[in-house]
Amino acid sequence: MQTIILQRGDLRFTAYAAGDGPLVLCMHGFPDNAHSFQHQFAALLAAGYRVVSVTLRGYEPDSQPANGDYRIEELAGDVIAWIDCLGEARAHLVGHDWGAVMAYVACARAPERFRSLTTLGIPHPARFTAIGTRKVPAQLLKSWYMMFFQLPVLPDYAIRRSNWSLLQRLWRTWSPGLGLSAEDWSTLCETFAVPGVREAMLAYYRQNVSPAILLGLASSPVNSLRVVPVRTLAITGAEDGCMDTRLYEYTMLERDFPAGLRIKRIEGAGHWAHREKPDEVNRLLLDWISAS
Repeated sequence: MQTIILQRGDLRFTAYAAGDGPLVLCMHGFPDNAHSFQHQFAALLAAGYRVVSVTLRGYEPDSQPANGDYRIEELAGDVIAWIDCLGEARAHLVGHDWGAVMAYVACARAPERFRSLTTLGIPHPARFTAIGTRKVPAQLLKSWYMMFFQLPVLPDYAIRRSNWSLLQRLWRTWSPGLGLSAEDWSTLCETFAVPGVREAMLAYYRQNVSPAILLGLASSPVNSLRVVPVRTLAITGAEDGCMDTRLYEYTMLERDFPAGLRIKRIEGAGHWAHREKPDEVNRLLLDWISAS
């Protein structure tokens, strides 16, 4: 595995890359980093793919835009720029959490650039606020942190206190069965402590999720991007403490995915199914992309 730099304009993104063959582009979420897919690399490489796991906008100083723009439209634009930078016309896209949100939007806007889409832990964002929270009201309680992050000052302080204990609590709540090693947690804390990263992580929520949007009282730009014309595999952990797995019954509609849709619920897994059940996720992923 080698470390490479991807670019979009003045922004530079660190990525981990290995292999040759069709491109599989992996995108992490919150609160995480590009090491999130470490358990997927070997399986994808053995199957003959080129694998790239990229650090999202804001998670390092060189990718923090001077204008502080973390709107989902710009985040999705990063995805296309990364594929261009890698010299590829098309890619298999794999996204977890915010990486999944970006993936849905990128595939809706530029489906011709993608061979397949695999999302982890996040249902279709265009349906989430419009339908999901009404059908599964318990999700509003699970989304408390999104509301909290809208507040000024307090979230910035709360996140960084006591060695990032709030973020550690989110990990434990969202994936109760996942025991992060001390080394993995140390690596994550190193990412969080980099100047500007805490502000960037909060900006994802502050610029894209408001209480009105979350409650379905206001529209998000994502709401108009309901049709995703790319073959989509949506993986949800049955024990997900972040996104209620029942949301998939109301937000993942076959008519929104005309190229094909498969939903797979993994028992005994939470929000980080790819870390908790890597063998099962890898089998699903390889089966899906090999047919694309």
